[in-house]
Amino acid sequence: MHIINHVADRRKALGLTQEELAARVGVTRRTIISLEKGHYTPSLMLAFLLADALKVDITVLFQLWR
Repeated sequence: MHIINHVADRRKALGLTQEELAARVGVTRRTIISLEKGHYTPSLMLAFLLADALKVDITVLFQLWR
């Protein structure tokens, strides 16, 4: 099992750059890039911060894939 994220889709829908999203949640652009490529699974705190910044429920932004 692994986690699928919809960060890139949601970020683009809101017209945000990776840099803008990174600044909103207090991480580097590199972290956002790694996350969007599926190379990084965020901590629970970061997942909540991302969901808040992207104005979506955490369960919509991150889903468990079997």
